[in-house]
Amino acid sequence: MRAQRKGLGSVVANLVRLIAAAVAAGVLAAAVALPTVGGAGIGVKSASDVLNLKPEDLKEPDLPEKTEIKDSKGKLIAQFYYQNRESVPLDKVAPVMRQAIISIEDFRFYEHGALDLEGFARAMMKNFQSGGVSQGGSSITQQYVKQVLLNKAETKEEQLAAIAPTVSRKLNELRYAMGIEKKYTKDEILERYLNIAYFGASAYGIQAAAKRFFDKPASKLNLEEAATLAGAVQNPNATDPNLGKQHKAALLARRNTVLDRMLELKKITAEQATEAKAKKLVFKDKDIPGGCEESKYPYFCMYVQNEIRNDPQFGKTQKAREEFLNRGGLTIKTTLDTKMQKAADKAIKKWVFASDKPVAAEALVEPGTGEIKTMAASRKYGRSKKKNQSTYNLVADAAHGGGTGFQAGSTFKVFTLTTALKEGMKFHDGINSGSSFQANGYSDFKNCKGENVGDPSHVAHNAEGGGGFRTLQTGTWGSVNTFFLALEKKVGLCDVVKTAKDLGIKRSDGGKLQEVETFTLGVNEMDPVTVASAYAALGARGKYCKPMAITSITDRTGKTTDFKPSCKQAIDEKVADAVSDILSGVFTKGTMKGVGGIGRDAAGKTGTTDGEMTAWFAGYTPDLAGAVSLGDPRGSYTHPLRSITIGGRYYSEVFGATISGQIWKATMLDALSDIAPSSFTPPDMSRFGGCSGGCAPKPPKDPIENNGTGYPVPDDHRPDPNLGGPDNNRGKGKRGGGNRGADITPVTPVLPGN
Repeated sequence: MRAQRKGLGSVVANLVRLIAAAVAAGVLAAAVALPTVGGAGIGVKSASDVLNLKPEDLKEPDLPEKTEIKDSKGKLIAQFYYQNRESVPLDKVAPVMRQAIISIEDFRFYEHGALDLEGFARAMMKNFQSGGVSQGGSSITQQYVKQVLLNKAETKEEQLAAIAPTVSRKLNELRYAMGIEKKYTKDEILERYLNIAYFGASAYGIQAAAKRFFDKPASKLNLEEAATLAGAVQNPNATDPNLGKQHKAALLARRNTVLDRMLELKKITAEQATEAKAKKLVFKDKDIPGGCEESKYPYFCMYVQNEIRNDPQFGKTQKAREEFLNRGGLTIKTTLDTKMQKAADKAIKKWVFASDKPVAAEALVEPGTGEIKTMAASRKYGRSKKKNQSTYNLVADAAHGGGTGFQAGSTFKVFTLTTALKEGMKFHDGINSGSSFQANGYSDFKNCKGENVGDPSHVAHNAEGGGGFRTLQTGTWGSVNTFFLALEKKVGLCDVVKTAKDLGIKRSDGGKLQEVETFTLGVNEMDPVTVASAYAALGARGKYCKPMAITSITDRTGKTTDFKPSCKQAIDEKVADAVSDILSGVFTKGTMKGVGGIGRDAAGKTGTTDGEMTAWFAGYTPDLAGAVSLGDPRGSYTHPLRSITIGGRYYSEVFGATISGQIWKATMLDALSDIAPSSFTPPDMSRFGGCSGGCAPKPPKDPIENNGTGYPVPDDHRPDPNLGGPDNNRGKGKRGGGNRGADITPVTPVLPGN
């Protein structure tokens, strides 16, 4: 053992003398090569590694910092980080903290250059004599260089190289340290070191460490706290108080070592040292929330994160965008309105429990800007199966952390209605649709590639039979599938698809829209944000705005970039006015009559898929649009909303108005409570009034009777005033799944007319 120590001591002495000789000879300035060094435990790759000692510039990438997400009023709603760090200037660090770190790591810091030969030799001898490491051998500047190289490392190999116990690495580190000493003042170097150092307990930098350990800023640290953090720097993994009693004991010992060193250097008095050492080790373990899972608004947080990851304006490549996000230091201001969020959360909680098998999700979007005001769901985000939590964004598409979505059902009939009005049809124009619909041939429906996609083998039924003449108004109010299939055939499938795309419609999973015969019945999977944004365009008189969650980003330098709405006039204003006028009748004459309106101008459409697999309601006012989905995420084709208990209530069947419509109404009443009502622009009756061809007879005063014909409806088919009526989406389906049949339309005598 003595022989080994003697041999190691000889090697260390030789190395110190070698560097000292080099300094004396002016090698630091003249770039003289060092010869190969050999010996136990220390080595250079080969004799050909001839390294010149001269200052070299070190590239210092921005340190990973905490990113904060704020709501529309600037209140913190979430934060996330690759490393929990909050850089602060040196004058925001308590003087005693500066004294403590210098005392234990590099007490001659202000007196030497890149390398303290005297301190290095003294530390090596003391550590050798003690059989451990009680003093640091590298200067603070060298330690800073090491941390920069470690933070820059992108691979495991680069990380190992940054801490390799080789002379070549130490000499390389020394050259960079010489460059740093030329580049910065001593105070600047100390500031950078304190901000980059890792202190354990997932705290990077002195500010995060002070908050994590003691729940206070670095400027408020006292003596024993400063000594604790200074002691943690040397080997933070060994002194991490989160890892158990042994680690806490090690940290306590290090704290006292720092206090002894400060006393030795006369930075504190004996009385101060004794008093500080007598105190128990303090570790408050202050929780610093990080990640979307810990936010009160997890789905919105996920949307924001993924918006940055996917949008080229935040980086030309995926890697660049990830770097932008992970390096952090950003303050992201968003469109989230917490008042509206509370309204949505309250409404959902009333109607759907987190423990229910089906899940409800709702998005609110502002017409004219596309600003997403709310993203809410009945389940919390998380990984607990026991708590029935969700691991994906229930409100958004896959590009923003969501899943495949739910088929949208009759909410898609709005795009067929809009297309018909665009192409010149009037309110009272209509079609004599039967109790079932069957394409005459494959060419009855063509997709946008011109391919025949009609299916003569597919028969869509009105669930309870019946047929008759329906106008654009009565067919919409009754949500009659056979009418809308015939209308889609009349105006052209491709034209309907184009209208939907103009209003931002795209599949939630990012795939291509299914351009099939039953497109108008909502076979495509959607998410609430996408559907709400499409309906918001109607509320903005045809101006579609891309969904928007971020209004500004301030980077670590204080530079702020503002983001404006991205909008286009997707539909003629007067066409949108006409659509709104018809959809307003859904609340008074259609499938939402049993639920009722909200005391101001509103328009909307229910949607229930084939077999009541999913239920939707999408609606809007001139000030706010919203979409609510309800379905079972275990499988939207295998778990129907029938004979089921939701929100503590039993339902034999669930339609679009039953729960989704109720959630939408309750949300809107609260969300718009302090916003003055706006009115829809009345339709241009010279363009849309009457009919362009043969008109149906004028219906009776209450056209809800028999879903638009005026004939009486049996009591068992009347909408339940408490639950909302059926929106007619059941029946036989199109191949490939979806809302594949006719709406629930009661038996309807045929009206005379064309």
